[in-house]
Formats: sequence, structure tokens, C-alpha cells
Amino acid sequence: MSGHSKWATTKRQKAVVDAKRGALFTKIGNQIAIAARAGVDPAMNPSLAMVLEKARLANMPKANIERAIARVVDKSAAALIEEVYEAYGPGGVGIVIEVATDNKNRTMPEVRHTLDKNGGRMAEPGSVMFQFTRKGVIEVTEKGDDVMMAALDAGAEDVSDEEDGTVVYTAAADLMKVRQSLVDAGLNVSSAELQYVPNSYVPVEGEQAEKLEKLLGAIDDLDDVVNTYTNAE
Repeated sequence: MSGHSKWATTKRQKAVVDAKRGALFTKIGNQIAIAARAGVDPAMNPSLAMVLEKARLANMPKANIERAIARVVDKSAAALIEEVYEAYGPGGVGIVIEVATDNKNRTMPEVRHTLDKNGGRMAEPGSVMFQFTRKGVIEVTEKGDDVMMAALDAGAEDVSDEEDGTVVYTAAADLMKVRQSLVDAGLNVSSAELQYVPNSYVPVEGEQAEKLEKLLGAIDDLDDVVNTYTNAE
């Protein structure tokens, strides 16, 4: 079964341990506002239900969630735009950067400047994305053969044992269905979201690995950046 990128783990830990709660809530709030455009009822809008689950796991206050959803009906609020930027990092690794912004004329230069300052560079559209596939990624705290069988029976494409649990990969359209099956099976789902998963990995070691970690941290600290993915191994 495929392995989970250590860089995804590093970024996740950084978001939980190091990032300011306010900045984290802002990022999730932007995701909620975008998802809610397809409907404010999570029962009828799987994308919104998924982000609301992320907000719950992050202990995001109810008032913040309600305010994010209210942006959809507030005609005076600046409209958020989803953008995906492609970039190269140290060692030639590919980087996919998801942003949610009300001013892409501000956001793109910020991302470009951060890349240039930290040993990366913007890439032409499509030159990096083909190295990734959009998949559902579910993390559960339990491990073992029973978890793997439950995931595969639920329709998962792949399963990876990790140090702190199990990562389950699904087709993008099957994410919520598989997640619910795992919950119904009594498993503790710690996160479930769509991610850009590398088709293969590029080894990065030593000084290049240190530079890459610094670069990813700098990108993740930008207010408009929602998620960052890399094919670094």
C-alpha cells in the first residue's frame, strides 16, 4: 500500500502546533464561505459538510462558522475566488498551492515573492499538476488489518499504515461515502478532505530538505493560502 508523504505530516503538525489559531480559523472560514456557495445546508452540500467537519476538529468557534456562511448572502462582502498555483521547490520538487482570495492581484505576487525569496519559483499552468491526482484522504487513529479491510470494503482505493494511525485514499467522489462507512464501523476519523496526492515522489535530503521545509512553512503562513502539497519524499 502506498506511503503517506512525510511533508503532509510536517505541514499538518505545523498547522496544529505553530500556527496562530486566528490565522487557521481565517483559512478554514474562507473554505467554508466558498463551499457554502453551493448551498448552506451541509446535508445537501457534501463539500460544505466536509469543511464544517474540518472546522469542528480544529475547535473553530460556532460564531466564526456562522460568520463565514453568512458571507454567501452578504452582497457587500468581497467575493472569494479559488485559485491553484503551481511551483517548483528546491531539488526540483513539484508544489501545488491552493488559495482563497478576494484579490488575486495581491495574492499571486505574494506567493511569487515568497517562492523567489525561499528558493522556489512559479511554474507554468499544467507543468506540475499532471504529477498529482485529486483524491479523498481520510485519517483514522486506529491501525491494523481490521482497519484496512473496513476501508477497502467501504470502497477505498488504497490504505497506508502510519506511525500515528492509518491514511485511507479514495476517489474524490467517494470521500464522504467512505468516511461515513468508517465512522459507522466505529473508527475514529481525525480528518477527511480532498487533497492533491502525488503520483510518484521525488527524494529530497540534507540541505535541500531544510530549504524545502522553510519554503513550505513560508507559503503556508500566507493568509490567503489554504493548502500546500508537494511530491517531495
